[in-house]
Amino acid sequence: MFHPAKRGITYLLKGSFSSMVENRRSKLFYGYIVVAGCFAIQGLGIGTSGTFGVFFKAFLVEFGWSRATISGASSAAFLLSGSLAILVGNLNDRFGPRLIMTVTGSCFGLGYLLMSQLSTVWQLYVFYGVFVGIGFGSIDVIPLTTTARWFVKRRGVMTGIVKVGTGTGQLIMPLLTSILIAQYGWRTAYSIIGILVLVLIISSGQLLRRDPSQMKLLPDGDEQTTESDLDLPEKGLSIREAILTKQFWMICVINLLTVSCAITVFVHIVPHAMDLGISAVLAAGVLSAIGGVSMVGRLATGVAIDRIGNKKLMIICFFILIGSFLWLQVSKELWMLYVFAVVYALAHGGFFTVISPIVAELFGISSHGALFGIVVFSGTVGGAIGPILAGYIFDLVSSYRLVFFSLAGFAIAALILTSFLRPLIRDA
Repeated sequence: MFHPAKRGITYLLKGSFSSMVENRRSKLFYGYIVVAGCFAIQGLGIGTSGTFGVFFKAFLVEFGWSRATISGASSAAFLLSGSLAILVGNLNDRFGPRLIMTVTGSCFGLGYLLMSQLSTVWQLYVFYGVFVGIGFGSIDVIPLTTTARWFVKRRGVMTGIVKVGTGTGQLIMPLLTSILIAQYGWRTAYSIIGILVLVLIISSGQLLRRDPSQMKLLPDGDEQTTESDLDLPEKGLSIREAILTKQFWMICVINLLTVSCAITVFVHIVPHAMDLGISAVLAAGVLSAIGGVSMVGRLATGVAIDRIGNKKLMIICFFILIGSFLWLQVSKELWMLYVFAVVYALAHGGFFTVISPIVAELFGISSHGALFGIVVFSGTVGGAIGPILAGYIFDLVSSYRLVFFSLAGFAIAALILTSFLRPLIRDA
């Protein structure tokens, strides 16, 4: 028979051990796990979407489609993803990210798996334009708005860390894709990527929680002082109030112009390099270089946001962006394209880090998901227009020169608009 004293000692030891484990666990703020999940989603999602240009030449060779036709599938995907970003932002504000990431991650992975069976133009637009577009709708909104809710005082640096995930993906995925295509063919490459995306994005999404209050925590890992701390109202403008301000539409246009530049570069820089006589693997390396160097821009921007502010950083990014597109006009050799990649990547990484925090600064956090979703949608309109317009111009004049001049003009317009931005909300 088990002695009562021994039972008491066992219970006490178990309780002490449980308490020790709980205390050890409590030292790790769950917000860091959320950031890790967001890092992975950004890396896999955006890194994978950036591989479309790596497959570009394979489509030209096998199917003989025009560049405008091929670019149109990428444009369709980004337009659809932007439309869904508004809905995704609203759903995240209400229900949280895990279910959303399961559904959209499934579509994302399935789209890439289906691309391995591609044979006609309508399939290109359905498999990539629709399935990948649906999946991509949550890749930016969910990680960035979730991070903005979990951190206030360290929002800039944590957003920077999440966006380093994007740079990591952009560094690894294009180069990995070019190697897979060279070794196994483009169809097998799509199958492998589809499986990776399907498994890893969905599993990473399960780490996320909408906000700290769901786990009885406070933003930034601050100590709970009273029970009412968990019920503090979120500050900021409502959706209706925000969309009536000129600042909101200015930030939408700024994002439209900037994303148009970014997606045009992603889709066309590899075929442009190959047109110059550079091999497919080395050309993909230019895209990977953008991803790798952008990590420096993203992390540096994240740290600097909390010190000098969002607007100043955006202005600096646009000056660098303009310079990179002017340099691209004279870039005819591989080393010159890598110089472009380095300079452009600093601005690219900086802008995509600062955009979510500046929405929080301007309009507050209470409707951040929905408002950021609209801003993302405006960007995807630009992302849809830019690549297909660039492909159309190339088909007409057989050169990207006019395209790159246009991108510099977009960046100048965005810089002018940024100079007029003024905050509406304090202590968001």
